[in-house]
Amino acid sequence: MPDAALAAQLLVLAEAPGRGTARLGPPCTPDQAAAIAEAAAADTLDAVRATPVARRVVALDGDPGDLDLSGCTVVPQTGGDTGTRLAAAFADAMDGAAVPTLLIGTGTPQVTPALLAACLDRLVTTSRQTAVLGAAPDGRWWALGLHAALEAGVLPDVPTARTDTAERTRQALEDAGLTVLDLPELTDVGSFPDALTAAAACDPGTRTAQVVAEVAGEVAGELPGDPAPGQPRGTVTVPSARSLA
Repeated sequence: MPDAALAAQLLVLAEAPGRGTARLGPPCTPDQAAAIAEAAAADTLDAVRATPVARRVVALDGDPGDLDLSGCTVVPQTGGDTGTRLAAAFADAMDGAAVPTLLIGTGTPQVTPALLAACLDRLVTTSRQTAVLGAAPDGRWWALGLHAALEAGVLPDVPTARTDTAERTRQALEDAGLTVLDLPELTDVGSFPDALTAAAACDPGTRTAQVVAEVAGEVAGELPGDPAPGQPRGTVTVPSARSLA
C-alpha cells in the first residue's frame, strides 16, 4: 500500500444504526433495510480500520448502538443540511490543522484498504492546492479529499442529492482555486437497486454480500437462484446509485 497514506487521515460520515434507510423500502421492510445499512456500515468501517493512516475519525449522527467504532476518534455531527454537516466534519477532524483528509460515508461497503490507501496517496502526493473527488453513477459523489478545512467552506453552497452534485462540487472547488483530480467511481447503498449493485462489487464473504443476497431472496419470495458471474446470490444488475452528497 502507498506509504504516503500514512501522512493523512480518513474521515467517515456515519449515522446511528437504523437511520437513513427509507430509500431501501419498498421493496425492503424496515428491518431488512436496517440490516442492509448496518452491514454496509460495518464492512466500510472494517476497510477503514485496515487502512494504514495516521488517524481515523468518525463524525457520528446519533447513538452508535452496536456499531464498532474501535480504532476511530468519534466526533458528533453538527445540525443543518448535508453541505453544512460535511464542512463541519472536515473542520472537526482537522481541528485547526491542515491535514490531508479523505471523507467517505458508510454506504460504500465495496471499498478496500488498498483502494482507500490509493485514494489517500493521490491526495497526499499532490500539491496543497489539489482536491480529489470520487463521483457516483447517479451524478453525486462518494468521496472527497481535501488538504485543509477552509476548502470545505464551499460545500454548504452546493446543492446535494442531485444528478449534478458532483459536477457542482467540482466547479465550486475549482472556483476556489483548487485543481480537482478524479477518484474511481463507486455506487453507494441507497435504494434497493443500489444495494444490489454495491453488493455485487463486494467479496462474497462480506456482510453486505450475504445480507443483500438474503434480502433479495426474501423480496423475490423464494430462495435466491444461481447468480450471474461476479454477483452474489439473489442479485440483479441495475443502473442505479445513491451517494454521500
